[in-house]
Amino acid sequence: MNRGKARVPTEAERKRLGIVTAAGSSALRNVAILAVSYRLGLRAKEIAALTVADVLDVRGDLHQEITLRKTKGDKPRTAYLSNATLRRELLAYLGARRNEEGILFNLAAALFKSRKGGHFNPNTMQQLIRHLHVRAGINGGRSHSGRRWFATELIARGTDLKAVSVLMGHSSVAMTAQYAEDNPQRLRRIAADL
Repeated sequence: MNRGKARVPTEAERKRLGIVTAAGSSALRNVAILAVSYRLGLRAKEIAALTVADVLDVRGDLHQEITLRKTKGDKPRTAYLSNATLRRELLAYLGARRNEEGILFNLAAALFKSRKGGHFNPNTMQQLIRHLHVRAGINGGRSHSGRRWFATELIARGTDLKAVSVLMGHSSVAMTAQYAEDNPQRLRRIAADL
């Protein structure tokens, strides 16, 4: 792990993160936040800016894709809500929220509400995600851990760097390559395939 970079949790740590988060306060919201972080590779700033309408249509169905506008460099990009785990966690959270809010449920509202009922700001979203990692005992886990896992996992599965770069919203493949975590299992697999 390079100094200063968010750590990519192991599979066992990710499982523990899910269990600890699901047992904590605001569990459905926090599990959905982690799903968005890990399954879409979004930055804390991007997660904090999402509204309900970004992911849910007027009939209550999840969109297949979303356009992110509050990105680094303010360059819009598309994120795909096609992952089954992500969809399940978002639907569970939004279903519970719709039941709780009743007629006050509002598509224009923040997707993830803070304790005060409004949008998280990027800093408080970073703090929340870091806190969830700390509670799960993941040293070095931060808001960028999900983003780094997303890139690392796609690359480990053989996804070409250009596609990963587009999904991450990077202007260059070189930037995406910095997110890739080389792990011993992946290196052994590469060496074995020669």
